[in-house]
Amino acid sequence: MNLSGQDDLYQRVAEEYGAALGRLVRGYEADPDKRRDLLQEVHLALWRSFAGFQSQCSLRTWVYRVAHNTAITWVTRQKRGRPQMLVSLEELDAMPVPHDADRRMALDQLTQLVQRLEPRDKEVILAYLEGLDAAAIGELTGLSARNVATKVHRIKNVLARSFQEGMGHGE
Repeated sequence: MNLSGQDDLYQRVAEEYGAALGRLVRGYEADPDKRRDLLQEVHLALWRSFAGFQSQCSLRTWVYRVAHNTAITWVTRQKRGRPQMLVSLEELDAMPVPHDADRRMALDQLTQLVQRLEPRDKEVILAYLEGLDAAAIGELTGLSARNVATKVHRIKNVLARSFQEGMGHGE
C-alpha cells in the first residue's frame, strides 16, 4: 500500500473507531497520563500496520487485533515495574467488594476490575463489550469461538457478582 493509501485508511479508522479505541485503552490503563501515551502508541501502531494490511480479515478485526496487541505489550512492560498488579479470574472472584458503593463508584470499580484482569481475559471482555461476537473475538485472539464464549460467560459472571455486591442489595 502506498503512503497516501495508508494515510487515507488510517484517517478512516481514526474517525470510525476513535471512540472505541479510547474505551479499549481505558480498559487497559487506569492512569490518565499513561492512557494518553498508550492511545498514541495504538494510533501509531495502527498507522504503521496499514502498510501491510491486505484484507486478510475485516478492517474491524484488524483494528482490534493491532490495538489489543499494542495494549497487551504496554501492560506487560508496565507490569515489570509493578509486580502483582494483574489478577486471574479466580483471584478477582475471591476479592471482597464494598457494599456501600453508589452506582458511579460501582462502575468505576468495575472498570478497575477489568483493568486488573490478565491481558487475555481483558482482551476478550473488552472486545465483547465493543460488540464483537465470539467468532470475531476468536479471530482476534486465536481462541476458538467456543473457548471465547466460555471465557465471556465466566468473566461476565465474575464482574456481575462484583458489581451486584458493590451496589448492595438494598436498592
